[in-house]
Amino acid sequence: MMTLLELVDPLSWLLMAGLVVLAAFLQGVGGIGFAMLVAPIAALTFPQLVPGPLLALGGSVSLLAALRERQHIAPRVVACALAGRAAGSVVAVTAMTQLPLQAVNLGFAVAILAAVALSARGLRILPSTRNMSLAGVASGIMGTLTSVGAPALAIAMQNLAPAQLRASLGLILFLGASLSVLLLILAGLFTLQQAMLSIVLYPFMLLGFALSGQLRHKVSLPLMRRLLLTICTFSALALIARTLWA
Repeated sequence: MMTLLELVDPLSWLLMAGLVVLAAFLQGVGGIGFAMLVAPIAALTFPQLVPGPLLALGGSVSLLAALRERQHIAPRVVACALAGRAAGSVVAVTAMTQLPLQAVNLGFAVAILAAVALSARGLRILPSTRNMSLAGVASGIMGTLTSVGAPALAIAMQNLAPAQLRASLGLILFLGASLSVLLLILAGLFTLQQAMLSIVLYPFMLLGFALSGQLRHKVSLPLMRRLLLTICTFSALALIARTLWA
């Protein structure tokens, strides 16, 4: 454990712990936000967290959100998204060993920005079978490559009721993240050291999620939609910046 703790200075540990608390809080309130907040900063200050440990932590807080409001889960939406996510995860693991990561990241970031722009102009994106399957594929690829897999799903699900969005998205992200971690382990891309990093930060994730319990029912649907689109926009811009200047 001492070797692990010596990897970064105490200030960096404090920063990451604070980010994990805030990100878990956002995830508990809005259904997304964990990896989108932490991943860009972690890539610059603590790259050992990306993607495996963030997938493990984000998947765990997503499961907690799904269990808390499990009666609101939409089975059809979840099934379609998971089918796409499985296919996208396989593509991503292949891409990690065969294709330039920069090109993949830039392509998906631009696609997310385009979807956000269309949504902001009034395009009503419904969680149909086709839309959820395509969003699942994009989520699988982006989530496995960068640990940020929620934006595509959030855009496709933006018109669901807040509780239904949180619960359904939570289950999709948990099962999707679990598959991504499994594939990373099989490919030798998720190490014991990364697993230990996940464990060290786990209590901070639980703290942030616990704090979210008091506010989740006070968020309105229009506010939720604006929050989703805003987080997706900043996530895509951060991914572009990280890709170009990494």
